[in-house]
Amino acid sequence: MMRWPLPPRLPAAEPAGPVDRETVASLVARMDAAAQRRLGRGLAIRHVNTGSCNGCELETRALTGVLYELSRFGLRFVDSPAHADVLLVTGPLTQNLRRALEQAWDAVPDPKWVVALGDCAVDGGVFKGSYATLGGTGNAVPVDLTIGGCPPSPSRILAGLRALLEANSAR
Repeated sequence: MMRWPLPPRLPAAEPAGPVDRETVASLVARMDAAAQRRLGRGLAIRHVNTGSCNGCELETRALTGVLYELSRFGLRFVDSPAHADVLLVTGPLTQNLRRALEQAWDAVPDPKWVVALGDCAVDGGVFKGSYATLGGTGNAVPVDLTIGGCPPSPSRILAGLRALLEANSAR
């Protein structure tokens, strides 16, 4: 009988750091206050994929899990642009999805923001210059915040959304 060698053992995922409950409570209070001042409620996010490899989507969905629990900060994903405050765009702007992004932008009521998430949404990333792409999100709709990375970590995404909300609550 022939035995195949076992594959090398992969490193374990990095453990989450200790959670300081006072810091989390402070962040929750600050974000809730900012959302209430600006919108009168929490922040609704509509994700729009304009041709990504799904790396950013994996990290974004991690925000809804028990470790990050996006909803405790008053942030939530919605299914329709008509119910959204923020368009969270991932992937390079492909020619065949430009119109869909523009339609989503038109459907979001004011005040509205666009977040380009990941290097591809910022400027086309590794697909920059391809015949099938038009570059970054800013080539179709105005972008209010860019969060770079390939893909950006969930904590970086959360920090960016928090900064967007806090910066716009002062207006």
